[in-house]
Amino acid sequence: MEIGRMLTWTAERFPERLAVAGSKRLTYREWDARTNRIANAMLTLGVKPGDRVAMFLSNSEVLASTHLALQKIGAMSTPLNIRLAASELSYCVSDCEPTVVVTDDLARQIAIDSLATASVTPTLLHAGDEPIDGAADFEETVAAASDEAPGIAVTESDPAVMLYTSGTTGRPKGVPRSQKAESSASIAHVMQCQYAYGEVTLGAMPMYHTMGLRSLQAMVVIGGTFVEMPVYNAEKAADLIVAEKVTALYLVPTAFWALAETGRLTEVGRTVRKLAFAGAAMTSTLCEKLEAEIDPDVFVNHYGSSEVYTFSIQNDAARKPGSAGRPGLYSRLRVVDPDPAAGHESLATDVVGEIAVSLDSDEAFAGYWNRPDADAKSIRGRWYHTGDLGHIDADGDLWVDGRVDDMIITGGENVHPVEVEDVLSRHEGVSEVAVVGLKDEKWGQAVTAFVVPSDPAVDPAEFVSALMHWCRNEAPLSQYKRPKRIHVIASIPKSPVGKILRRKLLAGEY
Repeated sequence: MEIGRMLTWTAERFPERLAVAGSKRLTYREWDARTNRIANAMLTLGVKPGDRVAMFLSNSEVLASTHLALQKIGAMSTPLNIRLAASELSYCVSDCEPTVVVTDDLARQIAIDSLATASVTPTLLHAGDEPIDGAADFEETVAAASDEAPGIAVTESDPAVMLYTSGTTGRPKGVPRSQKAESSASIAHVMQCQYAYGEVTLGAMPMYHTMGLRSLQAMVVIGGTFVEMPVYNAEKAADLIVAEKVTALYLVPTAFWALAETGRLTEVGRTVRKLAFAGAAMTSTLCEKLEAEIDPDVFVNHYGSSEVYTFSIQNDAARKPGSAGRPGLYSRLRVVDPDPAAGHESLATDVVGEIAVSLDSDEAFAGYWNRPDADAKSIRGRWYHTGDLGHIDADGDLWVDGRVDDMIITGGENVHPVEVEDVLSRHEGVSEVAVVGLKDEKWGQAVTAFVVPSDPAVDPAEFVSALMHWCRNEAPLSQYKRPKRIHVIASIPKSPVGKILRRKLLAGEY
């Protein structure tokens, strides 16, 4: 099934059901017609099947509708992370060579700056009230197009989307994904999160990330309602959840934490019955708080990536906090020796190795865009090497122990930062924590914690002393895993989807 056909068939099935809530309120009949107009407008602008259309857009209805419209003509939707630097975005534009670029008021300046140094000159469309010289008006262009189906034959093997990785380990890499991979991932998400027809979800995760697209396309699968949220704000999120009677949330842990900080979890839980998180590990403290105050019917830990949407699913996150569970619906995985010269034999129970995922999954990509070097590093045989460390426990459940590159070797012992972070997060005075290994003459690397206190006014020296005392006397940590240094900072550097940027901590950029 192709994504565009999925939308049209859902519109035939539930024509008057609310599809989008936000700056526009559209039924499925109206959404199908609007995406037809956008698709036909793109054809008029010279977009052909296989071409890229890059989007510098807020997390808006325009982005959602343009993405779906491109699925109807076999073009490759390329939503870009507007929080990246102009130099990085200029690289992405030059790399994907789009025929058309779409931007809006929120992203207009970063789009202008990025395009100024790009090696291509695409047609520019602008949606909003602040025109850009040389750009056509998005809504005027769309209004002039037909709302009839564009009539382009699209198959499962045709391109659907290209997502650029966040660049936490270097320059962004393009991840092209087929119609089959995207539709399979969306159906898997529906089943793994136990969604029913007519769910209502908050479109809070950015659609330049796989989580945001999954929230959007899952609603298309089940005839649900996608509640637009251009920029995430926890108080506004709570307001929208209550006003629109949101039933399902799919967020990164940092977004859930911000929601918890509003003190409105019980209010949110009156309609929200299904929770899922991905993108980073969730501390046991936050997991327990969500379980206690929302009391969800479904609470899922989803582990995956842009390259292969699902690695594994823990379908009862509160039962076993921290566990990533078992392989997903279309998934097969192993924990293997991280040495590139090694094979793909599974390691023994509780032995830490690299997590490798089968590329025979219907959700998998086929390789990076213009990056044979990245393919050579990550793809071996029919296995995608994630760069994540993990182990399988005696129950057969997967645990993610961090990144291969994040492993701390202190005094000859291996320490996984995630394990130490989970323990430190249980201290009542800790709001956020990240752990890295800093170079040390004695230990090789010293386990070092960067902590954001719950009370911003606390005396840093007294706080560090108290936390060190707690680590020595109360924390369930082996001696070699205890932090040798603790730094109090105002915020933990993170990627746009909440992943800790340890390289910035190592470089002193905080």
